Amino acid sequence: MTLFHFGNCVALAYVPYFLTYKFSGLSEYGAFWKCVQAGMMYLLTQLCKMLVLATFFPTSDISGVGNIDVIGAPIRLDMEFMKSTVDLADLLGLHFVMTKIAGKGETKFLVAGLGWATAELAVTRFLPLWVGARGIEFDWKYLQMSFDSNISLVHHIATATLVWLWTRHDLRKTHLPVVTLLLALSCYRPLIVELFVHTFGVGSWIILLIKASGAVAMGLIALHIYLSLAQSLNSY
Repeated sequence: MTLFHFGNCVALAYVPYFLTYKFSGLSEYGAFWKCVQAGMMYLLTQLCKMLVLATFFPTSDISGVGNIDVIGAPIRLDMEFMKSTVDLADLLGLHFVMTKIAGKGETKFLVAGLGWATAELAVTRFLPLWVGARGIEFDWKYLQMSFDSNISLVHHIATATLVWLWTRHDLRKTHLPVVTLLLALSCYRPLIVELFVHTFGVGSWIILLIKASGAVAMGLIALHIYLSLAQSLNSY
């Protein structure tokens, strides 16, 4: 039973990544090594972020001025906001992947997003699934972890698309504020979710639903802007 549960969790977490690579056309272009390089860039970016956080935002007492108490949970908004600002490095890392690694073509954001999400999956979820999902007792949190990995896949590909759109000189001026806003929301998504959880006290499944709704909405908007840009290019 435990082996079956582990297999289900692993399949649910990893198979969508393989299907995305297989049916998005990346396999036809031989982009596997580029995805690996994008994943290595993810690791380097996370290392730089950890160094910045450890240097400028050391662990401190959160009972001082600037804290708010939401449902009994003190949150220092200024500190958490500054920590979330460090996630801007992810946008720079994705931009570097698309300009220096992914090569030419409009599939570069797929390479960057898929490689980035796969590296995050391997680093943050492989060990918990391997250790926890093979345990004696069944636990829903590992299925939730697998679902969350699929949400992260959509989120990272959408974010990479938005970064690619933001760097385009032919992007419509009416679309630029929307792209900028979505990129900002992408960086501060963990803080927004945390505030929402502490304010309303929702459960883990509701959190997944909120994350999925946000990722799908951002992906659909990015897709709409991308298609409008592609149509304008084809019209010339």
